Amino acid sequence: QAHLVESGGGLVQAGGSLRLSCAASSIISSRFPMGWYRQAPGKQREWVATITNDRTTNYLDSVQGRFTISRDNDKNTIYLQMDSLKPEDTGIYYCNGRTVRFEAVWGQGTQVTVSS
Repeated sequence: QAHLVESGGGLVQAGGSLRLSCAASSIISSRFPMGWYRQAPGKQREWVATITNDRTTNYLDSVQGRFTISRDNDKNTIYLQMDSLKPEDTGIYYCNGRTVRFEAVWGQGTQVTVSS
């Protein structure tokens, strides 16, 4: 059973926008921060953005001002609104959360491709 399911990826031209969603199952605790990570081809996975349970947000410098992370606790879902996309934003985007025992859980990822 998948406990984090990402959606919303796709192919977009540079300057365009995408909105990613991550639906969490009941084992994912809303008490802990949730976040988005990405992995570009041939590179290591990197952190992109985090949102806490009180909606405090933090961003990777290169996406600050272009990406917005948000959460809907009623739907147990987090989102990543990505605007002014650049080719270097291309990669597989993963959602991350934790269980009540603080165990890390990852989604299967969603592909984002930005063409120049």
